[in-house]
Amino acid sequence: MRAAVYYGQKDVRIEDLETPRAGDHDIVIRNLYASICGTDVAVYMHGPNTGHRITVGSEFGHEMVSEVVQVGKNVERIQVGDLVYPYPRLAKGDPRRAGTVGGFSEYVLIPNAELGQQVYAVPAQIPVRTACLIEPFTVGFRAARRSFPQRGENAIVFGAGTIGIAAAIGLKYFGCNQVMICDHSDFRLEKARSLGFAVCNNSREDLKEKAMECFGTAASRFGPTADVGIYIDAAGAEPILELYQSIGKIESRMVVVAVLAGKRPVDVLAMTYSQHALIGSGGYFPEDVKDVLAAMVSGKWDIGSIITDEFSLDQLPQAIERAAQVNEALNVVIRY
Repeated sequence: MRAAVYYGQKDVRIEDLETPRAGDHDIVIRNLYASICGTDVAVYMHGPNTGHRITVGSEFGHEMVSEVVQVGKNVERIQVGDLVYPYPRLAKGDPRRAGTVGGFSEYVLIPNAELGQQVYAVPAQIPVRTACLIEPFTVGFRAARRSFPQRGENAIVFGAGTIGIAAAIGLKYFGCNQVMICDHSDFRLEKARSLGFAVCNNSREDLKEKAMECFGTAASRFGPTADVGIYIDAAGAEPILELYQSIGKIESRMVVVAVLAGKRPVDVLAMTYSQHALIGSGGYFPEDVKDVLAAMVSGKWDIGSIITDEFSLDQLPQAIERAAQVNEALNVVIRY
């Protein structure tokens, strides 16, 4: 089989590897589409240890939709031809390999495969290409869930990338009233607007003022502010935490899902007096997969519209570089 092997900063090679074979308890899947994750971009652009734990000299990629091509004799409820989403935390039997499942390989061995554990059946109502977004959407839905949304609340999401848009859709799925997405890329904001979200380019617009116009007002420790109960950081820009502390209403909360290494100052006294909550969100769980599948089946959002570019496996390096162009691309996929 052909597979992308990671060798370091801007060094990915398409090589011929042995095609895996299923043992009695295993399945082999053939990838149909794979989506490029922001962490794939990070390790490609900046080298090892800047994204997922991707080992130099190994296969990588983890956002894919696949077809079952081999089934071991002891595997139940999975058949050749089934369309499946490989669940990265369990697909290889080791949660530490969540970023190195083999999304950029033609075939992948799934050991000890069980339906609803290592792989999930993809409902026929979900377009195949859209289904490669299940994995990143579970991350966004997890962040939305971690905000403990209450029906009728308003929310602001920082970041109009795949995770930010997924979080915004997750908030609506969980019953939020209005959601605004903020970014510095007009290209990405236009995609968010087309999905029905209010948008703000906070590089040139006053977010607090625009949010007050959109959501109405509520009390904060510093006076009137926007009536927003939930903030989600899916951008990872350093000033976002301070911005939240300055404009968040009483009893609001912020979820951080963006990966930004290092420490940032928190005004603990201000957080205490404002009754603010700062919540971390990382990864996903089976309940998030089920919610994403239900949201995709509902057809309420044209989720596939955030895919802006499609490349072949041979073009993976160009595809990753394209995914880094935030003013021209949003979600970039590999088609097998």
